[in-house]
Amino acid sequence: MPAAAFDISRIRAVTLDLDDTLWPIWPTITRAEAVLLQWLTEQAPATAALFSDTTALRAIRNQMVSLRPDLQHDLSALRRESIRLALTQAGDDAALAEPAFDAFFAERQRVELFDDAHATLAFLAQRYPVVAVSNGNADVHRVGIGHYFKASISAQEFGVAKPDPRIFHAAASAMGVAPHEVLHVGDDATLDALAAITAGMQAVWLNTAQKAWPHDTPPHATVSSLTELCRLLDGPVALP
Repeated sequence: MPAAAFDISRIRAVTLDLDDTLWPIWPTITRAEAVLLQWLTEQAPATAALFSDTTALRAIRNQMVSLRPDLQHDLSALRRESIRLALTQAGDDAALAEPAFDAFFAERQRVELFDDAHATLAFLAQRYPVVAVSNGNADVHRVGIGHYFKASISAQEFGVAKPDPRIFHAAASAMGVAPHEVLHVGDDATLDALAAITAGMQAVWLNTAQKAWPHDTPPHATVSSLTELCRLLDGPVALP
């Protein structure tokens, strides 16, 4: 199927994915899991002994996806309940799951943005209302970028996750525009680009890894960086 024409004149608002769009997620999660393991070593040593490395902690977190499919849209709840399960299996106090998660979550907000992220966010926010749409549990205010956004809609708060069209439509409603007037930008070909197209939006796929597009319906545009996104919309970004 040929690509639909990218129409900049239709854009009245922009929605943005967060993880792997504005910052790399796995270095952040790796650090947060290390902080969690250190917290368990100090506060729940039996659990730390049973789950002695971050690989084991990640494995039980992934197991929780199967155990609690009702929580698939809520990554914070999945992580918290996986910690609770680990504590229970080790014979530690399950109530420690709350402060243990708090330690993990604080580190999870310490993201390292891509070099051109701030300049891109400023560029977009000067031209359009911008709403974050994420399946993850980053808090744009704790991350330090909340001032760029009119709103932030997370799957865990909204109750459904991308690619469900309802979360995209909620973002359009938050900006007072129709879905066809929204440009969505994200790194995931399925959860971001194709899902936004299905929801009636224009979609730009941020393809930093130069992957092949996996679907029949192509995005309206593909860019290899946030800076290229700004060039697509209105000339180059002046990086700091």
